Amino acid sequence: MQLQASEATRTRAAIVARAFVTARLEARALPDFPGSLPPDLPSAYAVQDAAIALWPDRVAGWKVGGIAPAFRGRYAAPRVVGPIFSRAVREAFTGEIVELPMFVGGFAAVEAEFVLRLAADAPAGKLDWTPAEAAALVASLHVGVEPASSPLATINELGPAAVVSDFGNNAGLVVGPSIEDWRAREPRTMQSESFLEGRSVGRGTAASIEGGPLAALAYALGCCARRGRPLEAGTFVTTGATTGIHEIRPGQTARLEFGNAGTIVCRAIAAQPAPFDPASLRPTLQAC
Repeated sequence: MQLQASEATRTRAAIVARAFVTARLEARALPDFPGSLPPDLPSAYAVQDAAIALWPDRVAGWKVGGIAPAFRGRYAAPRVVGPIFSRAVREAFTGEIVELPMFVGGFAAVEAEFVLRLAADAPAGKLDWTPAEAAALVASLHVGVEPASSPLATINELGPAAVVSDFGNNAGLVVGPSIEDWRAREPRTMQSESFLEGRSVGRGTAASIEGGPLAALAYALGCCARRGRPLEAGTFVTTGATTGIHEIRPGQTARLEFGNAGTIVCRAIAAQPAPFDPASLRPTLQAC
C-alpha cells in the first residue's frame, strides 16, 4: 500500500491536523469531523503525520488496531496504526489504580492488549515483514491497556480514515508485567478478561488478534517504514483489542485480568487542558 501524499493532500491534512491537535490540547470535544473526511488511508496518514509534527512530545510507541470487515473493502487494509507519545506511557504496579485521562464529550474506551517492546532498530529500507522476522526484533511481551480516546465521539462510526487522522484514536498506554515464556506459548493460552465497574464485559486471548500479536507487529513495521518512520529499539507496539472495545466514563473503574500474567486496574478521569501557544501549537513549559 502506497502511503505517500500529494502536496494538495498535505495542505488539506495540515488544516485537519491542527483542529484535532488543538482540541486535544484544550481537552475539548469536537462536534463533527473537522473538514472533509480523508478519502483513503494515504490521505488519513498525511493528517496523522502533520499532527505528529505539531504534538509537543516524542513518539514512544504505536498502537495497532484491526479494521472491521465492513470497512475493509473500502480501505483495502487489515489494520491501522497510530502514535503513542512518551508522556502518556505509564507503568502499572501491583495494587495501583492507574488514572486514564479521557476526553469528556468525545470517545473513551479501554482495551485489554498484549504489548511488544522492541530490542533493536528495524532496518530503514525493509518495507515488508513476516511475523517470524518481526519476532527477531522483540525484547519482551507485556500485558497492557490501551486507553482509546478522541475529542470526536463518532470517530469509530466514521471508520478507519477518521481513526487514523486522530492519532489512531489513542490516548496513551499502560504497560503491565512481562510474560516471560511467551515465545514458547500458543497465543490461545494467553488469556484476558475485562471488567467494567466489577462486571465482566469481554473475554479473549492473544489469539483473538488476527494472526496473533506478531502479525500485528509485522504490519506496524511495514506501515511505519513506508511512511519513513522505521521502528526503533525500545518502541512499544500494542497489538489489538483482545476482549473488545469497552466504552468508559470519567469516574468508572476498569479491571483487566490476564490470568497468571497479572491484573491492571484503571480509573477514567477527565482530560485537562494543556497551556499552549495557539499560533504555534507548542505548549508552554508548564505543559511539558
